[in-house]
Amino acid sequence: MKRKLEKTMYYTEGNAARQMQAMPASVPDYREERRRREEEEREAELRRKKRIARKNQEKALRTSRKYVMFLSMGAIIFAGFAGAYIKIQSDITARMRNISRLESQISDLRAENDEAYKRISTAVDLEAIKNSAINELGMFYATSDQIVYYTVEKDDYMNQYIEIPKE
Repeated sequence: MKRKLEKTMYYTEGNAARQMQAMPASVPDYREERRRREEEEREAELRRKKRIARKNQEKALRTSRKYVMFLSMGAIIFAGFAGAYIKIQSDITARMRNISRLESQISDLRAENDEAYKRISTAVDLEAIKNSAINELGMFYATSDQIVYYTVEKDDYMNQYIEIPKE
């Protein structure tokens, strides 16, 4: 039994299941419109991001003269420091070689000096000199009363007031 309400709506009383009815063609599909609107919003956002990226690229390509001068000066200063560092390293290496050469010369001179000292000390026979002094020249060892001791009072020289006897 169908009754008519005031706004031309019909309803059915009873416990029977209702039949499914297809959606009328005149009712707009909100899901399709919503999907289309979201797609347009995504495309608009993508265009906006591309426009911002393009502006950033153009800004990056336009370098000012001050920035170029700053980078040039930085590169020149860096090159100067690098050159100075290389020169200092070169000087240190040259000095180390010179020190090494001088040390080897010192070592050679010490070896020659030691060799000459040994040659001289073996060339002179001290025992023969002692024998000839005692036996041939009549020399003898000094006695304790012949030894004269001098005291020096913190001076590095001594004044002589009389002649030392030759006997």
